[in-house]
Amino acid sequence: MKEFFAVAGEATSKPMDFSHDIGARVLPYEHHIVKKHGKSSFVWFGAKPRLNIMDPMLVKEILSKPDDFHKVYPDPVADLVVGGLSTAHGEKWPRHRKIINLAFNLEKLKGTLPEVYLSCKDTISKWKSLVSATSGFTEIDAWPYIENLARDMISRAAFGSNFEEGRRIFQLHEMQADLAFQFMGTSYIPWASHFKIKEKKKMRVLNQEMIDQLSRIVKKREETVKRGEEVNKDDLLSVLLEATRKENQEEGSGMSMEEVIDECKVFYSAGADSTARLLIWTIVCLSKHTDWQSRARDEVFQVMGKKDIDFEKLSHLKIITMILYEVLRLYPPAGMLLRATSKKMKLGNLTIPPWVHLTMPVIFHNHDTEIWGEDAKEFNPERFSQGISNATKGLPVFIPFSWGPRTCIGQHFAMIEVKMAVAMILQNFSLELSPSYLHAPELYFLMRPQYGAQIILQDLSATQ
Repeated sequence: MKEFFAVAGEATSKPMDFSHDIGARVLPYEHHIVKKHGKSSFVWFGAKPRLNIMDPMLVKEILSKPDDFHKVYPDPVADLVVGGLSTAHGEKWPRHRKIINLAFNLEKLKGTLPEVYLSCKDTISKWKSLVSATSGFTEIDAWPYIENLARDMISRAAFGSNFEEGRRIFQLHEMQADLAFQFMGTSYIPWASHFKIKEKKKMRVLNQEMIDQLSRIVKKREETVKRGEEVNKDDLLSVLLEATRKENQEEGSGMSMEEVIDECKVFYSAGADSTARLLIWTIVCLSKHTDWQSRARDEVFQVMGKKDIDFEKLSHLKIITMILYEVLRLYPPAGMLLRATSKKMKLGNLTIPPWVHLTMPVIFHNHDTEIWGEDAKEFNPERFSQGISNATKGLPVFIPFSWGPRTCIGQHFAMIEVKMAVAMILQNFSLELSPSYLHAPELYFLMRPQYGAQIILQDLSATQ
């Protein structure tokens, strides 16, 4: 463990030269182990053996059997950061998954797009104001703007509110995440969690306030419906509240109000976090690779013109789709997946005892030259020009939203959000990576830019 913290501390102590070969910085100790002991290796993480799984077929098998290979969290109290569908098991998981699926079918997603558009339009307006005050171009740290945009999109589209109404919820989530990260730092020490009395109490207090804040949003929606006022019946909150109706409860296909609150909590946080990460790394890559930025912008103008973004035409943005896939390959939101055996299991030619942790370093798979070719660590969206299956040669190596029964339920919604945001940004601005930008991808639950993302914006309308 001393070696682990030393290697990790050294890796994140300073930025790196700009390169998409980020595995050694994002997963420094895992990179060290693989380099020293090979792809098939294991390490003691405190009192837990961690087995490294690099074979794509074994990864697929693990993710396809969530009951046998279950998710791992550092402490039961730290579970309060997530919860809901992401940690549900037994009969609860299929019941909740079936209900929530209704909010993410194509017709429901179409109904939320006007709200996503309004969120993007607000951010574009803010950026235009900044640029107009500085004669056509200016430098900004795009990261806080993108975080707020992602939070506003999920607030509007899923819950019928906005970022300002949900601001406290996101603040509470950040505080919970910080505490959970502290728990993770000592989770390898047996019984360590029993001594974190103050931290546990604080986590529970934050969780209760989170529940109170979400309850207010739910109650506000219920009162709006009772008054006969118009609401978006396509959003996630409407679908969840429909599941609380008495007839659904009696049929065993509904949810309690406590379960609704729990699902709201996870979608508020996870829905915003994954979208923000994909969008910010897309902006960084387009700002660095201006040739692809130009190709993407030409496509937007060809498909959309200078008019408002049309949902029906989003699927025609092939180049932007290729770019998003390449960003997800190089900068996967979750750089590593972690599972554990619940019983003695056979996996390939291995027999694994119960309670062994299985680490799947997704980022190493994504950067493997044996899988992707000699340019595996370069930005080349062209590799996805014939689709994912052709790019991966049919292997299960591209899993940015996990794999199997527990594939991220909101992945299509996230892709639509980011597509719309990228298209609108390219319609209005030229992007360039600032000389002050420090390249420092950091895995903090999901991958984020440690020092922000400094971008030079130029208003295209000022140059025409």
